[in-house]
Amino acid sequence: MVSEERPLLASTRNGVAHESIYDRFTSDQKRWIVFVVSFVGLLPAFVHATFVPSIPQIAKDLDSTHAAVSFSVSLSIFAEAIGALVWAAYSSFYGRRLIYLYGILVSCIGSCGVAMSTSLRSLLFWRFVQSFGCSGGLSLGAGAIGDIYEPEERGTRIGIFYGATLLGFVIAPFLGGAAAKYWSWRYLHYSLGAWGLIAMLLIHVSFQDTNHPGTMGIDKVARRRRFHIAWVNPLGSLWLLRSPNLFAMMLASSLMTFSGFVLLVPIAYTLGVRYGITNEAVIGACFLPNGLGNIIGTLVAGHISDIVVKKWRVRHEGVWYPEDRLRTAWIGGLFMVPLSVGASGLLITYAGDLIGLLLNLLCIFLNGMGVDLVLNSIAVYNLDVVQSRNTEIMAAYAAARSLITSVGTALIIPSIERIGVAGTDIVAAILALVGQGIIFLTIRYGDRMRASVNVGFSTAYTN
Repeated sequence: MVSEERPLLASTRNGVAHESIYDRFTSDQKRWIVFVVSFVGLLPAFVHATFVPSIPQIAKDLDSTHAAVSFSVSLSIFAEAIGALVWAAYSSFYGRRLIYLYGILVSCIGSCGVAMSTSLRSLLFWRFVQSFGCSGGLSLGAGAIGDIYEPEERGTRIGIFYGATLLGFVIAPFLGGAAAKYWSWRYLHYSLGAWGLIAMLLIHVSFQDTNHPGTMGIDKVARRRRFHIAWVNPLGSLWLLRSPNLFAMMLASSLMTFSGFVLLVPIAYTLGVRYGITNEAVIGACFLPNGLGNIIGTLVAGHISDIVVKKWRVRHEGVWYPEDRLRTAWIGGLFMVPLSVGASGLLITYAGDLIGLLLNLLCIFLNGMGVDLVLNSIAVYNLDVVQSRNTEIMAAYAAARSLITSVGTALIIPSIERIGVAGTDIVAAILALVGQGIIFLTIRYGDRMRASVNVGFSTAYTN
């Protein structure tokens, strides 16, 4: 067994000029890498988003309850958190390509297991395996893009990547509901397994490792020991969050993300019951505005954040201040997210006609757009400030956020039963405002926060 030591990026480039790090791939090769990681990134979106609309049918088939089957949503979020840490840690040692292949294989096995489940216990187990396997899609993809693009281009490309992957959240809920109604939720998960096999083939044939030269742990292992299994501590990435600014961004993004879960997870028993929607396909279609908002939000945020970074760098007379990228988050975090979730709760409670339904769908759209205006800015900020361990910070950020939201998700339905839809949504709106307040504080005091605990932050010369 060998262990992994990760020196800072600036000390591992073996004399290669910083500028040439981003010239290893041609423009066409970079675009192809973005396409491949986006295609693979769609898989976890479909794994998660097709499941919620089919919960009523799954509960019926397994002779269980909605609440019991809904627990698998929290379990899958937990599996995603753990899996992201594992795949990210090993991708820093073995490279992105090999870990992509292993992760997708595990997801394929889990998808087939879900499809063959005959009890709630087996369903929960295989959902864990399925979600664990595909959990590296977003962090590995974002890390690969961070590997090949400079900071001034990074936000736009991450926006394209997230926009493409979020397409899954636009169409997957509708397909999940339609499959439950007109086909079979079991065949749907077999289809996800087949998709995984196609993704594995694409990665195997056309994807190159993007890790910066000399940074992979396997590069430091004697060639005769290359086939030995390495032990890499998957929890080591979480230690990055001891830095106040990185922890603050994780907490802020968790609070924003929770607002979307409050709207979407109980949708069959909020919008569905209030407006008499019983068709699973129609319930799935109610997710479409959120996914559309996600795509628009992340594309807009990525492009604008690159412009903002350049603009404020000029204002700072050429000094790079990474927190400037977070300035693009305030419209979403201060207005769109809290107002949309709070208004939705009030509309469901007091507006029971068609106008109420249409306004709720508008709230779902605005919430999706607002959340991703915030999350995209935070995600690229993380890549900017810890470039040497970009995949690991993305995994740690996503894992901690997933752990927090998994707990919150489990409390949504009990909260609705106790204080009502309006009360629950207003609490979520307040939490979103707290999250935006944390972002404002990070913009104001980010340099002091980074200086207080240095986890190997990038500089203008190493980013």
